[in-house]
Amino acid sequence: MNYVKTAMLLGLLSAFLVAIGGVIGGQQGMLVMLVLAGVMNFGSWFFADSLVIASTGAQPVSRDEIPWLYEDMEEIARAAGIPTPRLYWVGDPSPNAFATGRSPSKGVVAVTQGLLDQLDRREIRGVIAHEIGHIQNRDTLISAVAGTIAGAISYAAHMIMWTRDRDTPVWLSLIIMILAPMAAAVIQMSISRTREYAADRRAAQLTGDPEGLASALSTLAYGVQRVPMEQTAGEHVHMIVNGFSGGLAGWFSTHPPIEERIKRLRQMDDV
Repeated sequence: MNYVKTAMLLGLLSAFLVAIGGVIGGQQGMLVMLVLAGVMNFGSWFFADSLVIASTGAQPVSRDEIPWLYEDMEEIARAAGIPTPRLYWVGDPSPNAFATGRSPSKGVVAVTQGLLDQLDRREIRGVIAHEIGHIQNRDTLISAVAGTIAGAISYAAHMIMWTRDRDTPVWLSLIIMILAPMAAAVIQMSISRTREYAADRRAAQLTGDPEGLASALSTLAYGVQRVPMEQTAGEHVHMIVNGFSGGLAGWFSTHPPIEERIKRLRQMDDV
């Protein structure tokens, strides 16, 4: 069901982009927007992982430095049927982790110093399984595609008043210019939240221990509130938890509410 919902949301994003292209320049405008999205997606597919690693200051970690973590990663990756991801470390006191890489063979899992300090091995194992679930499900690529299409929609919406088709009423152009970027952001965040639920479930299946991840999420939620991670808004989508998931902000949050994620994990008696 999560995959169907993700496909539908990606299709809706693409439809938004094509529709805006039609408003800007008819059929030719649609073609231009499709080409633009393709170029942006191609770029993100090749460079998104490098940009994420560079922006977080992540550094590679050798087996000799954290041998027990490598052992757990190898075991979980074998269960997932993918190559063991490369391990990176971020010297941030806030407990968190993220995955990146354009394919399972290029996977990267990064953990912060705060996560290593504040979680026990069982909890860290759940977190690692969650991130490997993202890599196995190719969520890093899905997120990059959703982000670039949403970015193209925002760019096109700002162009619309100056390049719109002459048959398009000004009032309609204004509405599209204001609402299209907001709608694209909501859809993009919905895709991200859907993939988080899927990665949680996959982690429970890989470890056979949903409570381990549930306990980790509880600890992480407290930890990131007490010591927020120094990250840009765009980097929140990559982390296992963030501080924006409730009320009106939940519509624009990259992650579901922690309470709901924990509840779903604890309902998984048979994984």
